[in-house]
Amino acid sequence: MVTASPASSPVPQPFLHDLVSCVRAPTVALSGADGQLRAAGAQGVLSHDRRVLSELRVDVDGHEPEPAGHGLRGAGHAHFTGIVRHLGDAGADPTVRLERQRFARTDGITESLELVNSARVPVVATVRLHVAADFAAADAIKQDGAQRGGRPPSSAPGGVEWDGGELRTTLSAPGATVEAHATGAVLSWAVELAPRSSWIVDVTVTAAFAAGPPANAFGPADAGWDAVTVTGRADLARLTERSVDDLGALALADPLAPGDTFLAAGSPWFFTLFGRDSLWAARFTLPLGTGVARGTLRTLARRQGTRHDPDTAEAPGKILHEVRIPTAGSRLPPVYFGTVDATALWVCLLHDAWRWGLPDDDVRDLLDPLEAALRWLTEEADPDGDGFLEYVDSSGRGLANQGWKDSGDSIQYPDGTIAEPPIALSEAQAYAHEAALAGADLLDAHRREGGDRLREWAAALRERFAAAFWVSDEKGRFPAIALDGAKRPVGTVTSNLGHLLGTGLLGPDDAAVVADRLGRPDLDAGYGLRTMSADAAGFNPLGYHAGSSWPHDTAIAVRGLTADGFPGVAASLAGGLLRVAPDFAYRLPELFAGTDARAGEPVLAYPAACRPQAWSAATVVALLQAALGLTADVPGGRLRVAPDPAFADWFPLRVEGLRVAGHPLTVAVDAAGHADVRTSAPLTVETA
Repeated sequence: MVTASPASSPVPQPFLHDLVSCVRAPTVALSGADGQLRAAGAQGVLSHDRRVLSELRVDVDGHEPEPAGHGLRGAGHAHFTGIVRHLGDAGADPTVRLERQRFARTDGITESLELVNSARVPVVATVRLHVAADFAAADAIKQDGAQRGGRPPSSAPGGVEWDGGELRTTLSAPGATVEAHATGAVLSWAVELAPRSSWIVDVTVTAAFAAGPPANAFGPADAGWDAVTVTGRADLARLTERSVDDLGALALADPLAPGDTFLAAGSPWFFTLFGRDSLWAARFTLPLGTGVARGTLRTLARRQGTRHDPDTAEAPGKILHEVRIPTAGSRLPPVYFGTVDATALWVCLLHDAWRWGLPDDDVRDLLDPLEAALRWLTEEADPDGDGFLEYVDSSGRGLANQGWKDSGDSIQYPDGTIAEPPIALSEAQAYAHEAALAGADLLDAHRREGGDRLREWAAALRERFAAAFWVSDEKGRFPAIALDGAKRPVGTVTSNLGHLLGTGLLGPDDAAVVADRLGRPDLDAGYGLRTMSADAAGFNPLGYHAGSSWPHDTAIAVRGLTADGFPGVAASLAGGLLRVAPDFAYRLPELFAGTDARAGEPVLAYPAACRPQAWSAATVVALLQAALGLTADVPGGRLRVAPDPAFADWFPLRVEGLRVAGHPLTVAVDAAGHADVRTSAPLTVETA
């Protein structure tokens, strides 16, 4: 998920993974572990793709408190403690400290400052707050992290405000003396504290559009899920708690229909609607309820392509790639359709949501967009008529690669040579095959024509894929990542293999070959899948799509492996993500380095990775579903729970807060692998 080539974009300093992130979409506050928001790297408060506050730094009598500890109490709540050594009783024990509580809001942040005097003597001090706002665009911050120079503030009642053009920032600081200067302001309070007392002030930062929100500005929303509780393995419980909280903080609403909720792709770079990312996140989280899937489907259908436009890559029936608020220097159009896979994934999500109990009225409302999407898949996604979905950026200003690995160097031969377009990705064919069958089932169930034709199309695609994509190396056969513009297979072993499983594209023997390749140590790093085999010449453990590990990518493979009957490999990969979760305080990032757990190599963070990120946070739900063997067929009146012995070290396990067909669902598995299912849904429950 990139809007500029990672290879040409200097990373911000300090790295994102070193920052404390408080999130409530579309706002994020990023600071150091000391709580200070400094004019450095990506630090600051970002809202609607702008840095609405670039500095929020506290000192006491000119001394910055010494950091003593911090904690994240929720996706949008952080607590920082700093020692103020020059005040209080003399001696080794600190007696004066500054407590900071930070709360992210949808329209800004609230910062509670508390100066605590535990000494036996009174304290007199001046607390100062240094503030600035530069309104730098998120894309510019991501590329170089440079500050753009603070804008001059103006005085406001009880604080200051900045005019950033389209956005305005207001900072309210009750009781403060304000000294404004050309690039910011200093707010100060004269504090007198009796022994064993404290002083508190709440500082509020609010960002708002000066003339109302633009059309592409998405508003806050509630994911609408029940509280999810996991008991059993402590690491799985902590990962679930943190991830579900983060997902709720990433929820946004369509301004054209505020009741339609979807998940923003990730913080801090992608607080917006992404076709592929939002669809996968909604698909992973279906066991929590169908509301987010409904909102995602409807929000994307509302913006479905209606015409041919080479500048935006729009086409009738096509599902978009991303939506942005236009900013100076933006590379891509505000509504951009440069994705080869989002349309098929939209169809697959509709089918899966239907199976999990999306109400019939909601499904019927989406049948016309469904038919338009299927027409694009089967009639327009293959411009040269060779029978495969493919892409090429004809505008010269869009993404060179338009699958999920959308960086410029992601499709390369084993020797590192970059493949030339048009590109036909292996997983794009798999998604299309699955979507055709899923669409056929939906059309049949709702008495619309076209199901048989779609099944015939899928069968023909399956045959063509088997004939064109399979290659061999010294370890045996496997499907190439893609065909290049000359229809030559790009024979590099990559994690894309995992996306082929569970789609019906592969027969049982071929699926077994793919499962075997996924389980080998050149792909399975012990911390999850690498995006590219460690044997490839272009492998780089910190390569964005050329060797790094993406949690969602591993989760897709786990889903496919369990669906096609290879739970052992699935459990190994899922266990790798549990192994790495503590290194990221149970907040899995967008990606991390593809280092080797078996060799004892340390876990390395990718410098600019989103954290939290929707499909990474949603990964844990997909892992739970795989471990439980949980599948739903609400139209058929069935719910199946079939825990596999391959996940034996996950049991005993109890998961509460799930939903099926709108009804609460609790699943418990004992140490012997026997399942107990509790739900009020009118379904036949099958356990194994």
